[in-house]
Parts: sequence; C-alpha cells; structure tokens
Amino acid sequence: MKILLPPSETKRPGGAGAPLDLEALSLPGLRAERQVVVNALIELAADEEAARRVLKLSVKQAGDVAHNRALAVSATMPAVDRYTGVLYDALDAAALPLASRRWLSSHVWIHSAPFGPVGALDPIPTYRLAAGVSLPGVQALRRHWSSATSTAIAAEEPDFVLDLRSEAYVALGPVPMSVPSAYVRVVTEHGRALNHFNKKSKGLLVRALAEDRARVRSRRALLRWAHERGFVLRETSEDAVVELVVSE
Repeated sequence: MKILLPPSETKRPGGAGAPLDLEALSLPGLRAERQVVVNALIELAADEEAARRVLKLSVKQAGDVAHNRALAVSATMPAVDRYTGVLYDALDAAALPLASRRWLSSHVWIHSAPFGPVGALDPIPTYRLAAGVSLPGVQALRRHWSSATSTAIAAEEPDFVLDLRSEAYVALGPVPMSVPSAYVRVVTEHGRALNHFNKKSKGLLVRALAEDRARVRSRRALLRWAHERGFVLRETSEDAVVELVVSE
C-alpha cells in the first residue's frame, strides 16, 4: 500500500540535512518537473515584491520569500517532520518508534507543490508554494504536474493507494485508473462532510497504520484493519470513495 498525504502550509524551520538533492527524492520520474518548479521559485524570489504578489504574502511573510530564494542551498529534514499543522500534529511522526518511521518511509508519499509527491523521509527544505499558485514562466501547476505525476505513480506499481489528499492536490496528480485506490472523505455519523476534524482524523488514521506497520494490499483489507482497530471506515456508492466516520 501507498498512502498519499497533502502537505501543510505551516512548516518547521531549519534542518540538519544536506541541501536539496532532486536525485534523492522518491518517484524519480518527476526529476525534470521538479527542477522546473524549483528554478522558477528561486528566480521569482530574487524580486521580493513580485514574489510576495505572486505567492499572496504580506510584508510580514517576507521570510517565506527568503526560504524560496535559498531552496537549493538550505538545510533539509525529512518531509514528514518538516510539515506541521493539525494533520501532522496528530500523526506526530517524531514520536513514533524507529520501525514505524521506516514503515512511513516505505508506505507514505506527501504531495508537495514544488516537488510533487515525495517519500515521508525524503529530505526537503522549507518553502512556500501552494497548489493554486501560478508561477511566471511555468504552465499552471495542475497542467505541469497532473499527467507526469499520474504516470510516476503508475510506474511504482503499487498494489493499492489510499488517497488522503485535498481536492486541490488530487488535481496535481490523480491516482491512475489502472491502480486500485480509495479516496477518503471524513464525515459525521449522519454523513455530513467535516472540515474541522478532517485533518486530525486523517493524521490519527495514518499514525495507527504506522504503529501497526499494517500490511494492507486492498480496499477490503483496509476496511478489515480499520474495523479491528476501532476506526469506522465504510464504503460508499461512489466508486473508489470510502468514508471515515468521526464524532463531532
């Protein structure tokens, strides 16, 4: 199984790893697309005012422009440790046992806007770029990433993909039809879609999978594991969509 997670706008600064090495990232077929976006971000960051306008940042957020300017030379840390916020606080990867972190490395991709999907332990620098931003000199990110990412996912030949991304990041690389998958929607017991508990619930789900080092190779196996673990995960009438039911 592979799990696709969304990134987070908030990130932990610093790092102790060597500078970004695109050759070292998972899904190597995306090397060219990554280089294009990284180059565009660095070039844009040379003009702070233009960068703030394109990235929709305030003067107080100028530090994010500086991060982009230093993308090629700044220190890195594992992607799952880089991101903060509700989902990643619930996942709390830093507190997992080493064996569970290795499981994350083998089973989790985090879908970023500048690098595409990267492995949970792939080293990345801090940056600022959202899925909906249009970079000068680069076609819309959806067109830039979508086909290449779907092709790269198919090339990995996963037996099953659990998609926990937001719709904005799904658009940057849909799971190909040839790959068995399930897209997770978080709802209440009465079927009402939730925003507040959405990210936390997904983080807790992935943490439990990592703690168990779960061997899930199909939707049926996922539903069986969820039932045994106390998660309410149910199929829907929509093809490839499952609902994670939580209390409000």
